[in-house]
Amino acid sequence: MLNLTDIKVDTSTILIVNSIEDTLSYLLSILPTHSSRIIKNEEKDEFLIAQANAAIKEAYIASNNKKYIILCGKTFRSEAQNSLLKVLEEPPKNIVFIIVTTTKSTILPTIFSRIPHKYLKKSEESISIDLDLKRLDLKEIYSFIKDNQKISKQDSKDIVQSILFKISEQRIRLSEKELEIFSNSIKLLDLNSRPINVLTSLLLTLEQRENK
Repeated sequence: MLNLTDIKVDTSTILIVNSIEDTLSYLLSILPTHSSRIIKNEEKDEFLIAQANAAIKEAYIASNNKKYIILCGKTFRSEAQNSLLKVLEEPPKNIVFIIVTTTKSTILPTIFSRIPHKYLKKSEESISIDLDLKRLDLKEIYSFIKDNQKISKQDSKDIVQSILFKISEQRIRLSEKELEIFSNSIKLLDLNSRPINVLTSLLLTLEQRENK
């Protein structure tokens, strides 16, 4: 079992873990039972609009004490996440959301930009990118394209997320329209668009942004 003792759940957070069940067991051991709610799909490991609606309903049930709503799924459908966006951004008083998943690429960039995350997977390394997004130029983009011609769909999705993480680290502010480009990149990869084409388009958009 993973060492999860560094998890802090005072505020809403995204937990990317190896085992959802192990993480749930740990969370339930440290959170007050009467103030914790687990919402997941009991039939399969996919968080759907039905679970999103249940989470929203639970969030608006008034509570005088802090209430933890734990959303679980190996994958999260885009429409479910979009329906949660408003309540995640402006949760009702005393509500803390904890999103637990095993795949960082399943979470939309618009949600990653609003909620801090912890990458707790120990068996695999998070993909990093050697790009200075504040000084991105065409030469760097060309070099990246040349080195990643045969990149896989999953690695491409991880890189899209890594770019978003780096943007956060470098305190680059994105507009809603620019965040939507990240979401669309994930959708295009899910639709089996050629990975390197999707990444090239995303990087060129960021490069043009710097030159505005």
